[in-house]
Amino acid sequence: MRNLIFLVPLTALLACSGTRPVAEPPAPPATGAKDPTRSLSQMGADAVLWQNTSAEAYWIYKQAYEVAATRMMWNIVERSKAYREGEKERPLAVIVDIDETVLDNSPYQITAVKNGRTFDQNEWKGWTDKASAKASPGALEFLRMAKEATCEVFYITNRDIRERATTLKNLSDLGFPDADEAHLLLMEGTSDKTERRARVRATHDVVLLVGDQLRDFDERFKDRSMNDGKAVVDAMADSLSKYFILLPNPMYGTYRDAIQGKGSEAEKLQRMEEWFQRNGY
Repeated sequence: MRNLIFLVPLTALLACSGTRPVAEPPAPPATGAKDPTRSLSQMGADAVLWQNTSAEAYWIYKQAYEVAATRMMWNIVERSKAYREGEKERPLAVIVDIDETVLDNSPYQITAVKNGRTFDQNEWKGWTDKASAKASPGALEFLRMAKEATCEVFYITNRDIRERATTLKNLSDLGFPDADEAHLLLMEGTSDKTERRARVRATHDVVLLVGDQLRDFDERFKDRSMNDGKAVVDAMADSLSKYFILLPNPMYGTYRDAIQGKGSEAEKLQRMEEWFQRNGY
């Protein structure tokens, strides 16, 4: 889905979004030098453009949430049958991620690309403090349907605990159900959501999960060492098909982290360039 793009007409992109920069752009590098932060940022420009403006992304979201509704209802019917056959009845739940799942943060990404920036926690918090992200297409309708079908909605996100109040405000202002502290599980020292999902499953029957990363379903998808993780997808295809709906997000995520790794921006850029060279691009 991604092509290596070094420059796009970002003035036009910003005009589409109507957003303002949250920080001053970094000073330009010395003549002849490469700014690794700006280079990494520009690599993501095409993905941000697609996510923010394309009718294709809009329809994928709408379509995915329509499928989610169907899967959810089938799974509720199965649970009802199990209860009638003597299994202990428990409350039903749907688990969703937040960013690029129920809330659209592409305006933040647009500003970052325009300013030649990569992800920065302080700049990100400046965005979430506004509590102004729009609902992803189809998300609100689906979660309202889930609530009507007697499912509680749990939001498991890797937003920082400092973002709790503004996250709840954003969700509540848009009309999302169960937008309260009891149903919002933020990051607590690790991006691994396994323990937080287990907390919900300890008291509820989870009939569906929705996210923009495969790790929103199972942490085993973090491993991209073999065939970029596709073998794990094939091995878990039955469970994925029944219990997980995946939404599009080419802007960031495990797929890119697996290539660029950790470290300085210069080290990340070097790994990205080496990957392209190894693969003949």
